Amino acid sequence: MNKIKEAITGPVKMTNLLLASLVIVFVVEEFLGGSQNSNTLLKMGAMYNPLLVVKNQWWRLITAQFLHIGILHLATNAVMVYYMGNYLERILGSARFLIIYLVGGIGGNLASLAFGGDSTVSAGASTALFGLFGAMGALGILNRDQPALKQLGEQSLALAVVNLLIDIFMPGIDIWGHAGGLVTGLLFTVALGSGNWRSASKWWRAASASGLLLVWLFCLRQGMIINY
Repeated sequence: MNKIKEAITGPVKMTNLLLASLVIVFVVEEFLGGSQNSNTLLKMGAMYNPLLVVKNQWWRLITAQFLHIGILHLATNAVMVYYMGNYLERILGSARFLIIYLVGGIGGNLASLAFGGDSTVSAGASTALFGLFGAMGALGILNRDQPALKQLGEQSLALAVVNLLIDIFMPGIDIWGHAGGLVTGLLFTVALGSGNWRSASKWWRAASASGLLLVWLFCLRQGMIINY
């Protein structure tokens, strides 16, 4: 009982809630027809560019973050979300952590909308996960005088770059979604500020917010062109 209470009210409660949500949604996917069934994925909110642009189903930018295609896809993302969340939520606090997670996922899915295939059904928490990589990288850059934070930031950015390089040679991987999540997480964390830790100057925060807005507007403009 104490472990359950700590999971719900402890310092990484949002990480635990997100992980529970990913598992519950996956079970629902399997119950409704299978997590590798395109019709099931579309019904539950996976990314599919024509539905966003033509049917204005922009909520898919968020719902797609909670869907996974196969148990291995879920397990891989869940392990990394757990790992990153146990550091980032303690550093940033639950509210900032959740906001960065969701915004990173939205940014990744916008990049996928802009540069990904219009006939592809995609889903997964990896867009949000790369947002967490970017967030940790930003914290490391801003707090270079803190050896632990600096090391975590460097490791996170290195891990993100290695994964992007691997993505190039892996079929079926949404590299644009990953890259978009990484850029969004980094810029948004600089703009948002890091609570009790060192934040960027007001000028850099404004520049990061403006840069992210321009990137998102470009992705939206590019994504509005659907090629069947």
